[in-house]
Amino acid sequence: MPPATPPALPHALHDLPAAPLCVGYSGGLDSSVLLHLLANTSGAIPLRALHVHHGLHPHADAWAEHCARTCAALEVALTVVRVSVVADGDGPEAAARAARHRAFADALAPAEVLALAHHRDDQAETLLLRALRGSGSDGLAAMRRWRQFGAGRLWRPLLDHGRADLLAYARANGLDWIDDPSNADTAFDRNFLRQRVMPLLRERWPHADAALAQSAGLSAQARDLLEEGDAQALAAAATADPHCLSRRRLLAMPAARRARVLRRWIAGLALPALPAQGVARIEADVLAADEDAEAEFAWRGVAVRSWRDLLHAGPIRPRLPGHWRSPWNGDTPLALPHGGQLRLEGAVALAAGVVVHARQGGERIVQPGRTHSHALKHVLQDLGVPPWLRERLPLLSDADGHLLAIADLAYSAPFDAWLRQHGARLAWDDA
Repeated sequence: MPPATPPALPHALHDLPAAPLCVGYSGGLDSSVLLHLLANTSGAIPLRALHVHHGLHPHADAWAEHCARTCAALEVALTVVRVSVVADGDGPEAAARAARHRAFADALAPAEVLALAHHRDDQAETLLLRALRGSGSDGLAAMRRWRQFGAGRLWRPLLDHGRADLLAYARANGLDWIDDPSNADTAFDRNFLRQRVMPLLRERWPHADAALAQSAGLSAQARDLLEEGDAQALAAAATADPHCLSRRRLLAMPAARRARVLRRWIAGLALPALPAQGVARIEADVLAADEDAEAEFAWRGVAVRSWRDLLHAGPIRPRLPGHWRSPWNGDTPLALPHGGQLRLEGAVALAAGVVVHARQGGERIVQPGRTHSHALKHVLQDLGVPPWLRERLPLLSDADGHLLAIADLAYSAPFDAWLRQHGARLAWDDA
């Protein structure tokens, strides 16, 4: 028979999913309560725990051993994942959190639910931190109870309960947990809020945590309403290529909506989040550029670029080296410099002497249905290929130097006929 629990916490599981559960288990008070609660409530639902070993504290191994003992006692399977925390410009807190979330995402099985033990006090701190960083309504909505995450979903069932509720539960059930001494270090922003600011706020406003969490909830409602409009606006600006939006349709939107659409677009492409001034730079440097200008805004290895009516977003990739040449008979895929490959599908082999090479300048091609050759430059312009992509295109030429193919975008008349005769196709996979 499971231990009795204080009446405050069982209601936290009102939306307990039927899907397999994975608890993010640090061994601290919060995750110890969540693990114990789920182990005694989830019934036949598969339950496991995941401990991320950051290796940042001398007692990190002992903490992992504590987690193993606790899970064994609860008959819950435990996985320990070791990560490397590399500090970046956002500070050690953010670096550790990013490493932890990567570990969670990598470990989560399809349709599995990751349960995290964030509570109402955490929500209040998060809102304050984001307000101090100048966040808008999306940021002030703080943490969601449910959201998509990795191959499954993320669930925070304790968000409506304060730390006092969790502490009462832990004491009533005789739980044993780890106290990480780094939580007392006020050099970290969240610890400073928790140790110095929040006690002062509660001294004047005893229900400060609940009030701030309520503000986060109201911001979340506003965010959800805005996101409905964002989705419609993004669909209106979309093209057949998810990496491209129509500049004309974007510019027809109010600036505030356009900013939200740009951020949503970048997030949907799984690119690094835009920096603080990213939207303003895109507005000034890219959206406002002339149609024939090669305008771009770059950050963290990716870029938003404009060409004609289109706005493109994606990784910045190097051009093919100008001297690069490789013989190829099509038997196996040809790996290209800096990533990507060229494949010949549905045919035995190409003729002897075929070479794949980078663009040199001056190439011409006679396309199907044409009697005269056309400059490669003009063909690419007619196809609407943006300048930065032209530099990466592998070209196919025969033994006499005649251009056969421009990647898989355009073929010469003889090569097109050969492909049709053999039921074959050329396929270029960019990196």
